[in-house]
Amino acid sequence: MPEVTSDERGRRVFQIHKQKAAEAAMEKIRQAMGLDWKVFTSTDVEILKYILEETWVSLDRDSWEKCAFSRLKRSELESIIRIGKLIKRKELREDRGIDEVSRILSTLT
Repeated sequence: MPEVTSDERGRRVFQIHKQKAAEAAMEKIRQAMGLDWKVFTSTDVEILKYILEETWVSLDRDSWEKCAFSRLKRSELESIIRIGKLIKRKELREDRGIDEVSRILSTLT
């Protein structure tokens, strides 16, 4: 069995932290949205998770922790998902999309 390098282990730990941060944010959003959450498709939810993970990477941890995800309005959530879709379709550069999402999230502090 090949030995796992510390770099590989570090990358995996980073991925786990990224996923957990996005999942925790999504749970806060889901709870705050209540029944409105059901209007979002599984694809929308996957795209939201992706864009939140990538935004987590670009934000400093203090800024991320200050985001009150439960205050996110449905229109803001729809904008974040729309940005994610544009990135996935290569109609918007990822860095610009993440900057837009970061701006939205910065209003939630």
